Amino acid sequence: MGDEESGGMVKGTLEAATGLVKAVPIYEDAIQPVAKQVGKSLETVGKLVNVALAPVGLLVWGYDQCEGFIKTKVADRLKNTPPEDIITPKPNVAGPAIEALRYTGHEESLSDMYANLLAAAMDKRTADGAHPAFVEMIKQFTPDEAKLMALFLQQRPLQIVSVRAESKNGDGGVTLAHNLSLFGEQANLELKSLVPSYLDNLARLGLIGIEGSSSYTVQGMYDELEASATVKHYVAEADAKPDRTSNIVRGYVRLTNLGYQFGKVCVFDHSTQVEEPAVSAESPEAPL
Repeated sequence: MGDEESGGMVKGTLEAATGLVKAVPIYEDAIQPVAKQVGKSLETVGKLVNVALAPVGLLVWGYDQCEGFIKTKVADRLKNTPPEDIITPKPNVAGPAIEALRYTGHEESLSDMYANLLAAAMDKRTADGAHPAFVEMIKQFTPDEAKLMALFLQQRPLQIVSVRAESKNGDGGVTLAHNLSLFGEQANLELKSLVPSYLDNLARLGLIGIEGSSSYTVQGMYDELEASATVKHYVAEADAKPDRTSNIVRGYVRLTNLGYQFGKVCVFDHSTQVEEPAVSAESPEAPL
């Protein structure tokens, strides 16, 4: 529906309402104070909405800011690329990435990902790995999730635990907390309590796998996590129930093949030569 047609409908509705009021003058005195009050309320809300949205408008990047970003951040990531290897990026990668920058450029952890993606797409040696889907994935990231992906790409164990309240008579139980970890502290996240939700989102995007039925076998690997205040809280909650007993279920997080490719392209600084880890977190028996 066009703006003129929509405007005509609104105008017609307003005129019809005005005509109705005029046709029933007995209600005029009652309607006008209410209408005035509603009008004032809407005006107040409108002003508040404008105030709340004003900063957002300032954060949306224009052409000049996007161009400056490419000339600085992207160029910096191509500083070690031989000039003969710098190519025109595929439009289905570069176009959406630059458009997405308009709305996320102010978030450094996300703009860094776009810079790495664009640099990879402009390097003949890595262009094939710059998947068009990576743009949409970054658009569905929070800054905290970007930090998590950087953590997961390190050569380190990625322990998680869930806490269950099991029935003492063996009739089953209920999970009180899913996928608790120390990732929030390790990655210095802003909202540490949301890590279980972040893991769900990264798994939904196909970047990680959450293994809840197998665990690392190295002695003591879960000690620090199980001694944390959060895990102890849920253990105490389970043990406080007269017919229940606590049970800690160990697991781990692993990068998928897609997640590792995403990391090489979007997380690792393209200007730095990064060697693949000799051991991945795929296997819980891996020596770490």
